[in-house]
Amino acid sequence: MNQLLWLAATIFIPAITAFQQDKDEFPLLMPKVTPELEETYLCTPIRLDTDDTYFITGFRPNATMMTAHHMLVFGCEEPGSSQPVWNCGEMSVKQPGLESSRPCASGDQIIYAWGMDAPELHLPEGVGFRVGADSNIKYLVLQVHYGHLDHIPSSGDDSGVFLEYTETEQPKTAGVLLMGTGGFALPHSTTYFETSCEMEDPRTMHPFAFRTHTHKLGKVVSGWRVRHRGEWELIGKMDPQKPQMFYPIEKDMEIKQGDTVAARCTMVNHRDRTTYIGTTAEDEMCNFYVMYWVWGKRPVTPNTCFTRGPPSWSWAGRYAGGLNNIPDVEASTL
Repeated sequence: MNQLLWLAATIFIPAITAFQQDKDEFPLLMPKVTPELEETYLCTPIRLDTDDTYFITGFRPNATMMTAHHMLVFGCEEPGSSQPVWNCGEMSVKQPGLESSRPCASGDQIIYAWGMDAPELHLPEGVGFRVGADSNIKYLVLQVHYGHLDHIPSSGDDSGVFLEYTETEQPKTAGVLLMGTGGFALPHSTTYFETSCEMEDPRTMHPFAFRTHTHKLGKVVSGWRVRHRGEWELIGKMDPQKPQMFYPIEKDMEIKQGDTVAARCTMVNHRDRTTYIGTTAEDEMCNFYVMYWVWGKRPVTPNTCFTRGPPSWSWAGRYAGGLNNIPDVEASTL
């Protein structure tokens, strides 16, 4: 089997080595980093072999919530930095001595997310994330949000994920639609953080897994397909304080051009302060991920759906979502 990945010695560090030809798994791991500050976001890249096309079909996490608050794997056309490790948390704290940049300089798309000791993930038969030669994904970038430092060994941290892959052509291309909001929750309040977007891609999406993500205030996150602005069907919902894994969608569902995808995070803020959407554990986040497959060689575009969030944006707002027949109770209860 050909190498999945090759590394430019002038750019990448020796801790990530070339893949052995007789295996179908590759480690995308932090190169024994030693973060000095909690709430640091660090990124590390690998460059893909662009002579061949590969299909990622599974993810085996190598991390613990005692160290990593969450991890993301980005597919990029170009990474955010040419360094082996860099700060990549935008407004979060910065590791001294490291460059700061986004995970991707261009062509970014999320292909995996992990948190709270979620287990491994395997894609359905015939489905894979297309990377390498016949793909816009030329690099993979691992982002780790370090919530705690007490359990990092003196030799450094190697949190990350083992990628299961194949060279066999997969007829169905996997993708991830990321939904999220801005906004804030007032003290001692229950607040709905909502987002929705109309799908523009002409191909039919087949969602097969979903993931929710908030920080400490999230109680319920739900995602929906909405037809004709008022016909709602649940994609999935979950308590975001449970393992933030990709949960299977237990029914066949199609999302077509013109359908609306909508998500709500119900936040209960018992704090004496306003809590804003932000990057640290003391801020909040509202994210709903839809993992899907489509026929063909490219995932759908656009691949993100973000709104301003409360108090200026809502599902029902005349100049915002404009949705009808909103299932208020079902969207905020488990």
